[in-house]
Amino acid sequence: MDVVGWTTIVVISAALIFMLLEKLFPYTKGQKIFREGFFYDFFLYTIAQSYILGLIIFGFLEYIKTNTNLYEYSLIGHWPIWLQILFFLFTHDLYIYWFHRWQHNNKFLWRIHEAHHSPKTVDWLSGSRSHTFEILINQTIEFAPIILLGAAPIVPALKGMIDAVWGMFIHSNIDARMGRLQYFINGPEMHRWHHSDDDGKEYQNNYGTKFAFWDWMFGTAYFPDPKIKKPKQYGIARDMPEYPLTELNEKEKSLAQKNKFIHIAVIVFKDTVSYIKQFIFAFRRFETKEEARTTTINRENSKGSTDNTSFEDINVLARENKEA
Repeated sequence: MDVVGWTTIVVISAALIFMLLEKLFPYTKGQKIFREGFFYDFFLYTIAQSYILGLIIFGFLEYIKTNTNLYEYSLIGHWPIWLQILFFLFTHDLYIYWFHRWQHNNKFLWRIHEAHHSPKTVDWLSGSRSHTFEILINQTIEFAPIILLGAAPIVPALKGMIDAVWGMFIHSNIDARMGRLQYFINGPEMHRWHHSDDDGKEYQNNYGTKFAFWDWMFGTAYFPDPKIKKPKQYGIARDMPEYPLTELNEKEKSLAQKNKFIHIAVIVFKDTVSYIKQFIFAFRRFETKEEARTTTINRENSKGSTDNTSFEDINVLARENKEA
């Protein structure tokens, strides 16, 4: 079996394990597997979109590779495989931290990131919801150095596998307790706060994907003690109730209740329409409330704070350090 085959098996196996762990050790009890948007998150975002964009991205990179002599230098090809992977995990995560933070503070980039924050349910699958242009930008920047610096052929597959598994993990509805590891490694504990839709600015923190130390280093870590505070809700509905999500009206609900096949057909149709609307929604006209939102956030950041000084009182790791 080639590397693509067994890495695919690893990703599918990880998805099944996370689904099981969400049932056995849920953070939010009673959360449904087949929730709003399951169809388009799985079939349209995860499978169809990822496959098509993969062809485009790697086709573009292959064109650059064959029409330049960069690959011939193989600058890192002689490194051990483990070091190549660690190098790209580290450098890409640093890029993701800053680009991700920029997306939350730039009205244009937020448009291609808001889809990722739209799920009202955070689980192993919800992290796959990302706008086409966000994937094109991030994955091109992710894999271009791997290919053009002459990394070993196995490295892109291994890096992609780690990305997929880690993405499912940090979004999973698992009551994970990572303790002091949360200083270094990002997990569901911190990342679910990034997807919260509470009254504060919690979602303006925890930008790291794999490594949590970026947030601790740059003052954007937010890690409340679950005994004191938990997220109340997720998504962007509070600030953006008009965002296109799949909702069945009474007539559609009544129709769907008559037959399971009709129910599936209705969901497939509605989810497909929602997927198209979410793509188009990013190109809507800017409104005054959006301008005000970005201006407020930038003003807060220019003061060097997203209220992290007050967060210290409930940040469990910061409190432990004080007590020590």
